[in-house]
Amino acid sequence: MNPLGMLAELTHRCPLGCPYCSNPLALEDRAGEMDTATWIGVFQQAADMGVLQVHLSGGEPASRRDLIELTRAASEAGLYTNLITSAIGIDADRLQRLKAAGLDHVQVSIQDTDPAMSDHIADYKGAHARKLALAEAVTGLGMALTVNAVIHRANIANLSGMVALAASLGAGRVEVAHVQYYGWGLRNRDALMPTREQIDQAMQEMDALQARYAGRLVIDSVIPDYYARRPKPCMGGWGQKSLNVTPSGVVLPCHAAATIPGLTFWSVRERSLADIWANSPAFEAFRGTAWMKEPCQSCSFRTADFGGCRCQALAITGDAAAADPSCELSPYHSHMQKLAEQASGGAYAYRGRNPGR
Repeated sequence: MNPLGMLAELTHRCPLGCPYCSNPLALEDRAGEMDTATWIGVFQQAADMGVLQVHLSGGEPASRRDLIELTRAASEAGLYTNLITSAIGIDADRLQRLKAAGLDHVQVSIQDTDPAMSDHIADYKGAHARKLALAEAVTGLGMALTVNAVIHRANIANLSGMVALAASLGAGRVEVAHVQYYGWGLRNRDALMPTREQIDQAMQEMDALQARYAGRLVIDSVIPDYYARRPKPCMGGWGQKSLNVTPSGVVLPCHAAATIPGLTFWSVRERSLADIWANSPAFEAFRGTAWMKEPCQSCSFRTADFGGCRCQALAITGDAAAADPSCELSPYHSHMQKLAEQASGGAYAYRGRNPGR
């Protein structure tokens, strides 16, 4: 099976300092980023493998001066192009040029409905206004828009308002993404974790919101892992459907895979993308079901959830091959719930990602 999607981390540079940033604690610097020609070659290799869509991400992809050229190359290779952006660095003129280069879709992150709180979470004054302006420009050009709402303790009470904001901006889809607790999210877990009561209320609201906006707005949401009973099939299964290329060219099975010690990652600077996908030790490590321990190995859900998230298993149990503790069958499930209870009582004081400004 070949991958269907590729996350292209064009850079780790970003003007924001969000406390739940999904990038690694040790960010790759600008000097190590792949040049334009190398990225263009990666896009063509991806298309040749059967990849259908590429997510142009970062950091902030607009930090790359060659973003328009990279977008054009991905589009000409036959890839559906999705730009994941903070909106900082993309004005109306640059957006028009991106559309002309073949950009298909824009995904804008929204931190809150309140401008002051939104800017506080993003650690960037004026960020909220820029996000709204870009979102309106996207739909004004007739382009597809997704609003990405990252939910945590400071904004979960505004869930309905954030969905309403996405609808008012003309988004076709809103992704209600609860913070994932590894990397920066794990570092700031005590500041970000919602309470059980907040989660229960939010899930009730979500049912009502999906009914209210049915046919007008697609709302994607899942219960956050720390409060779940069943694990999600992370990445659709390790090495099953997607891959991630870092700014320096290292290819990962998932965004946080580098947090797992002992894995060997190959680079597109040294090997073809197809070779890495098929033969890389990192991709083979947790592909399929042979690696599984009990209770996963004999579980009837093993080919549906593929054991859940390997990075989360490592973060909670210390063993990347353990059952994801979000699963009620994991011996660590109650421990994970206790961690959530303890963390949700902490003060909302976080250590923001150093954006290198």
